[in-house]
This record gives sequence, structure tokens and C-alpha cells, in this order.
Amino acid sequence: MKHQTFLFLSIFCLTICACSKKDNPTPVPSESVYFPPINSSVWETQSIQDLEWDEVALGGLLDFLEENNTKGFIILHQGKLVVEEYMNDHSINTPWYWASAGKTLTSTVTGITQDQGLLDISRPVSDYLGTGWTSTPLSKEALITSRNLLSMTSGIDDSYGDDVSAENLHYKADTGTRWAYHNVYVKLQDVVAEASGKTWDNYFKSELRDKIGMTGAWVQLGNLSVYFSDTRSMARFGLMIFAGGKWENDQIISQEFLNEAINTSQNINLSYGYLWWLNGKSSFHLPQSQLQFPGSLVPTAPLDMYAALGKNDQKIYIVPSEKLVIIRLGESPNEDFAVSEFDREFWNLMMEVLN
Repeated sequence: MKHQTFLFLSIFCLTICACSKKDNPTPVPSESVYFPPINSSVWETQSIQDLEWDEVALGGLLDFLEENNTKGFIILHQGKLVVEEYMNDHSINTPWYWASAGKTLTSTVTGITQDQGLLDISRPVSDYLGTGWTSTPLSKEALITSRNLLSMTSGIDDSYGDDVSAENLHYKADTGTRWAYHNVYVKLQDVVAEASGKTWDNYFKSELRDKIGMTGAWVQLGNLSVYFSDTRSMARFGLMIFAGGKWENDQIISQEFLNEAINTSQNINLSYGYLWWLNGKSSFHLPQSQLQFPGSLVPTAPLDMYAALGKNDQKIYIVPSEKLVIIRLGESPNEDFAVSEFDREFWNLMMEVLN
């Protein structure tokens, strides 16, 4: 059954587990990382025997994934393929949607634009888009920065849905005083376009996608612009982030911006960076809620794990302490609150593989 539940994390995730001693993500030095060549299907592999992983536990994990409507699944260790599986009528070349996991693409391209001196995320969005891009009072609109959009602290009322036209963006709170998961972040793509003098799509392709050998395209679905790609392209992006923003000798995004992006971005939702979700913090907030819950986002996962999370459990998990990048694409598992329960069960099984 296909569920259309948006990104939720269940309230039972209340206890921080001691799966890892690290609680702050630290990208791995790229010298020790393998990068697959651009414009090639070659991707070096590493065996689970060499890693001394549990083969029986891996079989159980793959069964769980297939039973829960997974399409594409990849595990990278130091950049090398350890597991690559396609299930439920999917294939290596079949595109699939990233959903909200694609927010991290926008975060990354925003950082690249700042690195090039074209954009300053601390400046008001109005400096790039002009006044009147919202329906908030101009005095309040002038306070909304690109950093607020990256951290979901714009103060825009999130109850009006995904439409980000000016007439649908209303004042709810002062910037920085309220965390609310909202599609207003997509205005960053307009900011990038204005700052770079190129279309969002052209700048994204030239400065990120093509430099790391990704394929894929942005597709407009109603009020949402959604990225579609094959599973390996998602893995390439995750690998670049894991490697400290580098692809071989090319620094795609600065280490400085990336460190900000994958660590707590504000003091309300400690488990949120710049459109990245963070594990191992003392509390977290949920989309479409103003409640704060104690404990780690995914208590069964390593504390230093950070992730791109999308509707119907589209996933990029990155775990520096274990040297892992893990990709899951597919339909929603057979549950109502797919993200949290899937995450918890997945990491229960994954830790058995690693141990």
C-alpha cells in the first residue's frame, strides 16, 4: 500500500543510545576515500568479508528492505560499494524521486554560491529578490535571511501549505524565534539564480551535478520541485558530502560551510542543520509540530549519523565514525509513520550487520 504521509518522526524515539562515542559529525579526509570515475559505470567494490561484517545479519536486513517496499539500496564504505541491491521491479538505471531528501541539494548549492562570493547567507532575502516576496509586513520580511531559510526559522506561517507565492507566505513569528518545517526554503533557489545570474537548473548542473558525475533532473510536481535520479547518483552526492565537500582533488563546497550545514543551526530544533537532520542531540522537533521531544532523533543509530530524509523514506544516511554512506529509495513501508519506525528498525538491523 502506498502511503502519502509526509516526513514524520515518532515520539517514541526518546532515548539516546550509545551506538557511537561521537555526537558531532566530522567529514572524513578525502585522501582515504575512493571516488568512482565521472561518466563511467565503474565503481570499485569492497567485500563484507574484508570488513568482517555479519553476512547472516545482512541477509535479514535485505529481507526487511524488500518487504518494506525498497527500490534501490546502496552501502558505501570509504566510497567503495559494499552492497548494491535493486528490488520490487527497480533497476540500476531507473530514476526515483528524492522528495525532501533533495533539500540537501539546495543547501549545498547555496553554500557553493556563497563560497564563490556571489551570496551571503546572513543578508536578507530581499537583497536578492526585492521587497514583497512575502505577504508579511516589510519590516518583518526585511529580517528574513537565507540562513533563516536554511535553518527553517523564517517565522513564515507553515499552515498555508507548500505554495510559496507571495500571497501565501504570511507572518507567524519573528525570525529565529520559531522552528517550522516549511517549503519556503525553496526560495533559496531563486536567491541562487539572482545571485549567480544563471537559472537555478543551469547553476545546479554546472556547479554540483556534473562535477561529481550525477544524473537526474528537477521535476515540477504541483507546488513542489522534486529531484529524480538513479540510486548511484544519490550515492555520489552522499559520498561528496562524506568526503568533506570534495570530489577527488576538487573542493565542491567549502569545509567551512559544510561544517555549519551538518551541525545544529539554531537553538530551537537541535537536531536540524542547514536542511540536514542530525542524530545524537539532546532533543528534536517534528515537522508540523511545535513540540520538543527529548533524546536522539534515531536512538538505534550511531550518534554522529546525519541524514537527508524525504517522504516515503527516501534516505541518505552518513556515518563518519563507521565510514558509511547509505542510500535507500523506494515507496513507503507498510506503516503510518514511516520515517521514524523505518529508521529505528533499519538501524537495529544495520548495527547487527556491523557488529
